[in-house]
Amino acid sequence: MTGPVEVPVAPLLEVRNLAAGYGDIRAVWDVSLTVHPGKLTAILGRNGAGKTSTLRVIAGLTKIGGGSISFREEDISGLQTHRRVVKGMALVQDGKRVFHRLTVEENLFLGGYTLGIRRRKMPAHLTRIYDMFPALGERRRVVVGQLSGGQQQMVAIGQALMAEPSLLMLDEPSGGLAPAIVDEVMSILVNLKKAGMGVLLVEQQVEAAIEVADHVVVLEIGRVILDSPAREIVDLDVLKEAYFGKARVTNESSDNDGPR
Repeated sequence: MTGPVEVPVAPLLEVRNLAAGYGDIRAVWDVSLTVHPGKLTAILGRNGAGKTSTLRVIAGLTKIGGGSISFREEDISGLQTHRRVVKGMALVQDGKRVFHRLTVEENLFLGGYTLGIRRRKMPAHLTRIYDMFPALGERRRVVVGQLSGGQQQMVAIGQALMAEPSLLMLDEPSGGLAPAIVDEVMSILVNLKKAGMGVLLVEQQVEAAIEVADHVVVLEIGRVILDSPAREIVDLDVLKEAYFGKARVTNESSDNDGPR
């Protein structure tokens, strides 16, 4: 007697053969990836590989030049950024982009208003963020510019989470943070996964990303050169080979055709 048959879960985000650039400069040539609910896909690669550009195109901040982006099985390739936010996508950009002269709570309020949360519902959303980030609850009246870099990053993530997105995208959230704070940020991402959220993470801290990732995509000059389940990366030599250009084919289990 056989057990129950597992029904495949449709991807939350599906990117196929993505291309984009800035004027005459092509930053993304051919990128394909997926993110499933409750899973984390990590995008790795050297500086200039096209990681941030890929996130910006998915978020709608940079115009798509080719390929397609599907969210919840709907093609959103031509959708404006704010429409993607309403549908449940959120991006935490690099550099802790918060309002340094405003308090923690004012920053979170702005995140909520930007995403259309009504005033009467705001306290419940704030409570949820403070439960997730107790340090922010203790400092809710403190001007953000007086916080540590790690706390500022928590504010940036909190802003993005105010409207309960189903997909959270982060661009190098560990940048400039102490190792202990990096571990804390990664633990938060694990908890978000457990709650069913899909996460797309661009990260330079390779080992930290691998530990929390379910799937890993490595980019080089705007193309995918390695596409693999994280559990199949048994040592970092595989990634080193990809980083230094020795891995030129994607994992056999991937449906990505790789660079052209």
